[in-house]
Amino acid sequence: MTALTAATLTDLPAEVPRPTYDRRRLSTGIVHFGVGGFHRAHQAMYLDRLMNAGKALDWAICGVGVMPADRRMKEALDAQDGLYTLVVKAPDGTMEARVIGSIREYLFAPDDPETVVAKLADDATRIVSLTVTEGGYNFSPVTGEFDESNPAVRHDLQPGASPTTTFGLITEALARRRDRGAPPFTVMSCDNIQGNGDAARRSFVAFARLRDPGLADWIAREVSFPNCMVDRITPVTTEEDITEVSGRFGIEDRWPVVCEPFTQWVLEDDFTVGRPPFEEAGVQLVEDVEPYELMKLRLLNASHQALCYFGHLAGYRLVHEACQDKLFAAFLLAYMDREATPTLEPVPGIDLTGYQHNLIDRFSNAAVRDTIARLCAESSDRIPKWLLPVIRHNLASGGEIHRSAAVVASWARYAEGVDEQGEPITVVDPLRDTLMANARRQREDPLAFVANRQLFGDLIDDARFVAAYRRALASLHRNGARATLEQLVAPAGG
Repeated sequence: MTALTAATLTDLPAEVPRPTYDRRRLSTGIVHFGVGGFHRAHQAMYLDRLMNAGKALDWAICGVGVMPADRRMKEALDAQDGLYTLVVKAPDGTMEARVIGSIREYLFAPDDPETVVAKLADDATRIVSLTVTEGGYNFSPVTGEFDESNPAVRHDLQPGASPTTTFGLITEALARRRDRGAPPFTVMSCDNIQGNGDAARRSFVAFARLRDPGLADWIAREVSFPNCMVDRITPVTTEEDITEVSGRFGIEDRWPVVCEPFTQWVLEDDFTVGRPPFEEAGVQLVEDVEPYELMKLRLLNASHQALCYFGHLAGYRLVHEACQDKLFAAFLLAYMDREATPTLEPVPGIDLTGYQHNLIDRFSNAAVRDTIARLCAESSDRIPKWLLPVIRHNLASGGEIHRSAAVVASWARYAEGVDEQGEPITVVDPLRDTLMANARRQREDPLAFVANRQLFGDLIDDARFVAAYRRALASLHRNGARATLEQLVAPAGG
């Protein structure tokens, strides 16, 4: 077995591709916040493709960690000279591993924020990219306004404060570039939110305005924030994955990445000071990302939510097991066809019916072993952005909403913290305490969960939504998840 480092690349098994480029020649052009599994299976992989073709050698990645938990990633990547194994698992059980070399360095901001700011402010940094999760933009889920009461934000706004947040670090670097007359870098969000570039613009301009209105005006005028749609199912790396990489490929990798074969990146071509030739690595460069991103958010991401709570309550713990169940597949297809797709405009080059069935195939990939728990986490960031827009659109247009309302009800039932067998459920959510407290009152007050206007806005005032939600929640309590789904896929529509 070979420990993965730059010095041991030539010792790896011949069947495992590794960088064909001289990594010593790489220079950093991108600083990325939020180096996790998805970034390493997606953006870093696309850059590695280009580098193996002898291109983009001045666009290597410097990763940045801001959260305390990011220290572990720094330790893993530092020990391996930024290298890691990407394992693509096909539905037939075949596995392809390759070593990715596009990450050149990793900085942990809590240890040395000044080094991070200096890296960002350096003229060589031309793109700053983000995968900071749906909640990382610090917006209220109802008002959509930047939350200036956030204690970390307030800290970073103090004169002379050493920045601790993504906002503080990036804005300080932009201020330094402005002050010396240098052009700004592009800020490229790769998170699963509608209009991710627009969201990043609103977020950073709002933070900058609290600090310096003139700086905010300059950022709004000069900085590009391209929108994009990103897609590749990438489950959390497990100890079994690490053992499998060791046993099957002979590589000792502290933190490999496992993903599905499918990958897609649709990107608005709007960059301040240049970009790599992404299109030569398979990225779709377009003028308008919105049709693609709404397709993905409302079909793929919202369907994950439609699957996970019902799946957990019914006893499933792995995504493929639930999706291979014909009842669950029928429910997802009905949701996508009858409720989500009617909210979408035509998507250039995409057959939406084929896309829906392809999603079922992707979710059913047993080799990936994606977990129900991963999909259930952080729901308060996800449901308002992915599913509630479908409900609101169909309420306004007179479309069907009973399946979507049932998904909300399944979340409410899940948030009670006890499954149908009486076993505890570990709810992972930034609003965990509030969600669980409201959910535990709903057997006496069926609307206690959706009365939370911070999350659901005025949906509780809509009689049609309330009726569908109450019906589904009552069925979950009385009959259980499986019987509720059977009603929802029945010809009468429940």
